[in-house]
Amino acid sequence: MTFLREELATAQNPLFFYDDDPDGLCSFLILYRMHREGKGIIVKSSPKLDLKFFHKIEEDNPDKIFILDMPMVEQEFLDKVKRPVIWLDHHQPLKMQHVHYFNPRIEKSSRYFPTTAMAYEISKNPEDLWLAMVGSLADYHWPDFLEEFIEKYPGLLSRGKNIDQALYGEEIGKLVRIFAFLLKGQTSEVNKCVRILTRISSPEEILQQTTSAGRYLYKDFTKTEEKYQAVLEKAKEIKTKEKVFLFTYTGKDSFTSELAAELLYLHPKNIIIVARKKSGEMKCSLRSREIVISKIIEKALVGITGYGGGHELACGANIKEEDWEKFLEQFKEELKNVESK
Repeated sequence: MTFLREELATAQNPLFFYDDDPDGLCSFLILYRMHREGKGIIVKSSPKLDLKFFHKIEEDNPDKIFILDMPMVEQEFLDKVKRPVIWLDHHQPLKMQHVHYFNPRIEKSSRYFPTTAMAYEISKNPEDLWLAMVGSLADYHWPDFLEEFIEKYPGLLSRGKNIDQALYGEEIGKLVRIFAFLLKGQTSEVNKCVRILTRISSPEEILQQTTSAGRYLYKDFTKTEEKYQAVLEKAKEIKTKEKVFLFTYTGKDSFTSELAAELLYLHPKNIIIVARKKSGEMKCSLRSREIVISKIIEKALVGITGYGGGHELACGANIKEEDWEKFLEQFKEELKNVESK
């Protein structure tokens, strides 16, 4: 961690690329707030950082690049940037060149440690404890600072709760959803909300709307929350006796990750697949309580135009619409093979 602290301290114009979920966002906020230098870029269009984003390097001319919570980075991108790159992640470890790569799963493949928790271990700023909890809980993880958080913020999380109860019944869970929904919508509005978040000093500012900044963020959240609840109600109407709970929808709002997580909470014995149809593709989030789905997806993608992956129990995928039925068929067939073993 000493190396990372020094790299951040000596960066005069760092550029942060981070994933568009609460773990990525909170990782950025924690590290940015250490020195308040540089700029953050949300990677919204894809789960990988590639040459499409190189123009950001040319525009901002950073002296160092930090990549946070991104499961994939193209080697061509790393080869071309020609400056120090530090990559913090916790997905399936990769072997890349021209990058300082930090992933807790390199030492132990089963170790689960969200990027936010890594960022907080670097920062150790107690004022950012709430951000560290939001990002960790959003990635379904109880961090080792759980008790410290409950002592400091007893109104946000009660003792004795499991992660699902925290996410869907406690104030900290509401904060997780607020962070997730602030990342939705037009890029200009999202960037405005992120800039405001860099100046928020406590969760009460948002939840209790004690400042104008907090009121602005909460109002932005409520607009998205209304849209989400409308889609969720449609998903709740689905009844199935199959192992796979499938929900598809169309619309400009991407709620697949949040829907998949909440549907798994409501249907813990099912494998959840939520897919949004957009531009000839099915953009998916998949969740499971016990069955490892990452390997199932890998085999289901054989002969398919698309890609996917992620964690053992939580994955994403992009499938061409014309291959969608074939993908589902192969996924269900492979699921049967796994269950029969």
